[in-house]
Amino acid sequence: MKTKRRIKFLLVLAALIFALPSNTVGQSGTSGSISDEITALNEEIRDRQKDIDAIQEKQEYYKKEIRAKKDEQATLKNQISVLDSTISNTELKIEETQIDIDKTALEVKKVLLEIEAMEDDIAKKKDYLEKLLRKIAQYDDVNTLEALLVNKSLSEFLDQIQYIKDVNGSLGEVLDEVKLQKVDLEEKEVDLEKKKSELGDLKKELEERRAEIEDQKINKQYILDTTKQSEGEYQNLLNKAKAEQERANAEIVNFEREIRKKLAEQQGKDKLQFNDNGFIWPVPKNVVTAYFHDPDYPYRYIFEHPAVDIRAGQGTPIRAAASGYVAQAKDNGYGYSYIMIVHGDGLSTVYGHVSRIDVKLDEFVAQGQIIGASGGMPGTKGAGYLTSGPHLHFETRLNGIPVNPLNYLP
Repeated sequence: MKTKRRIKFLLVLAALIFALPSNTVGQSGTSGSISDEITALNEEIRDRQKDIDAIQEKQEYYKKEIRAKKDEQATLKNQISVLDSTISNTELKIEETQIDIDKTALEVKKVLLEIEAMEDDIAKKKDYLEKLLRKIAQYDDVNTLEALLVNKSLSEFLDQIQYIKDVNGSLGEVLDEVKLQKVDLEEKEVDLEKKKSELGDLKKELEERRAEIEDQKINKQYILDTTKQSEGEYQNLLNKAKAEQERANAEIVNFEREIRKKLAEQQGKDKLQFNDNGFIWPVPKNVVTAYFHDPDYPYRYIFEHPAVDIRAGQGTPIRAAASGYVAQAKDNGYGYSYIMIVHGDGLSTVYGHVSRIDVKLDEFVAQGQIIGASGGMPGTKGAGYLTSGPHLHFETRLNGIPVNPLNYLP
């Protein structure tokens, strides 16, 4: 009787194994329509990447043009040529970013389809295993198997069904596949969130690029209008800009020396305490458009760039990078306006091209306190003679000597 019962059980088990859903035993797969759609998406993603690669090749051409012109004589013609190449390069960046957005959107769609296919396949296999358990229940311990089937979560179901692996090799294979697919599914869901985040970042970058190209066009027009397209006027503008920067640098050195001496003479202020948490970004952390001693700085033939330029919209609030005393708050009208703060440990910071000043000389400011507003738009208050568009010129000095701010910023 037991032998007949076992034979009948094995026949039922064999029938169920042959009744497995497509691709359940062996490699898991997707349904035909979803699989075809994923294949088509992969082809579109490859096409978008080819477009991006082609655009990046064009960008390299304009970068070489810009570098070559910067090494030539500082003339109005060369400067306009540099600006034209810069604008063309930014237009390519906008095009590249838009294609990257399309590509990432396709990748999001692809991951969603892969998740859908995995969930469908897991559901089929789980359904198969449940049916198998019910059949086994007719010939085995009903109470134990019913207890297995009441589990609602996939994790509990998989944990408690482990014992049936010994019943049949192919059944164990199905169980292993479901477990692996569950891990893959979780990874796909993480990947999906990452892709969605990348998509959001790219859309933000696209808006920034569009604003950047408008600033570049304004800068070009400002130079043409200011010089009246005269080489002599352009050279005069360069000389004024150079003198302005040399004067500002000399002032910064002198003002720092004077206020440190003054603080040392005041009782209880002989030593500035530097805040323990270091510097903070003076404007919201953003794209650095020009680096410390940047070889690609557009006006490097006039002076070295002793700062980092941080992209910031005109009028963005500026916050003190660290606590300290205001050594200078120079409102220079439409010339170069700046704020300088001295800190402990021989450090000081300079905030240039400011359009508004909210602090006074010798005033103590706390880290994070608003000290003014950014500027830099050509021809506006505080911008100075030469500027490349709205941004914050941010210097860090150690014992009066400019050092790379990125070594101190978080």
